[in-house]
Parts: sequence; C-alpha cells; structure tokens
Amino acid sequence: MSEPTTRYLVVDLEATCDEHHALPREDTEIIEIGAVLVDGATLEPIDEFQSFVRPVVHPRLTPFCTQLTTITQADVARAPTFRFVAPKLAAFGQGALFCSWGGYDRNQLERDARRAGIRAPLGPRHLNLKEAFARAAGEARELGTHGALRRVGLAPTGTHHRGIDDARNIARLLPWALGRVAVAARRDPARRPR
Repeated sequence: MSEPTTRYLVVDLEATCDEHHALPREDTEIIEIGAVLVDGATLEPIDEFQSFVRPVVHPRLTPFCTQLTTITQADVARAPTFRFVAPKLAAFGQGALFCSWGGYDRNQLERDARRAGIRAPLGPRHLNLKEAFARAAGEARELGTHGALRRVGLAPTGTHHRGIDDARNIARLLPWALGRVAVAARRDPARRPR
C-alpha cells in the first residue's frame, strides 16, 4: 500500500529556443525555473520558487526566445548557472512529488544536469499532469495548459511562457488532474435541448 502524497512540486521550465528550431533539442538550456509547492491534502499552494538561469552553451538569447518568454538577456546574464540553481530547487522540493505538464520539463532537467555533470535535482519520481488530466477528463488527446484551464472553466493568469506563472496555472489544475474534482462532461454545441 503506497503512502499518500503529502506535497506536490509543480514545475515549469523555460529554455533557450529559436523560431526555426535551428537550436537542437540537446543544446537547449533552462533559462527560468518556476515551481509551486502544493499541500497534498488541501491542494493549496504553500510556497513558490523562481529563478532565472544563465545559459552557458548558447549564452545569447534569440529575439524569438525573448519575445516568446519575455525573459531578457539582462535577466539571464546576471543569473546563476544551472549547477548553482539545481541544489536550491532540490532543497525546495525535497520530499515532494515532482509534477509537470507533460514530460518536457523532466527531460530538460535531466539534460541540463548531464551537461553540468550533476545529479538531476528532483529524482526519478515524476507525475505527468498532462496525461493525468486527459485521463480524468476523458479526452482522447492531451490539452495544453490554457486549453485545460478553459475546459474546467478557469481563466489563465500571469504571462504565458513564464515559468512561475505557468507553474501557478498548472497548480490550479491539480484537483482535476488528480481526480479530486470531476471534469464536467463536454457539452456538444451541435445538440440543442428539446
């Protein structure tokens, strides 16, 4: 019998990118970590972690990356590298179940850890909330964060593609993704009541 999860750590990352995918996935680097620590019983946020991260392989952000994320060169230029941020994230999330919207964030943390020559900060246990939400909602396809928020009647808050704001929005979806609140059946707009 497994023990109940006492805390969830909802993580969202932003990483270096370019418009035409000229930057190979293996070369992308985290530039922002946003994390919300959530109480396992109440599903209420109890703390937050946010840090910009200085990229080292491709230290200059592309104009596309800045436009997409609103993260500027100045934000990352004065930030610590992943090697220094990772232990802080690990300490913040100690004992919590690492969650993210999809598998990208877990994979990117592992890539950056390999590059830095350190252990991944959040360990192997991971809950893919995108998959969990799709199952709970009876969706044939997985929705993006904003689509899932709309599906349950919530408006997105903050700035999309900012790690901390996206982590906050994902944390708001936990009750539905975990099946503690039922996702209402989708109404078919083609059917009219008689």
